[in-house]
Amino acid sequence: MTQLTLEMPEEVFATLHQTPNEFSLEMRIAAAVKWYELGKLSQGRAAEIAGLTRAAFIDALSRYQVCPFQYTKEELIEELRDVE
Repeated sequence: MTQLTLEMPEEVFATLHQTPNEFSLEMRIAAAVKWYELGKLSQGRAAEIAGLTRAAFIDALSRYQVCPFQYTKEELIEELRDVE
């Protein structure tokens, strides 16, 4: 596994009321959620990057108010047409 090092101002942790370890985990989750939302990752891969189970990742999607389904408006309309 590759390890990254980031330099962050100490104030960040106080502002977010998180330890550096908590911040690191939350940052991984936030990045994975955003990449999933943009359609760059599947749920499984995003969960892996976030360091979560798929079920826990779906819970994280809810916390970030991101829909767990990756359908565009057009795809959803097409799916509904096929049902009729």
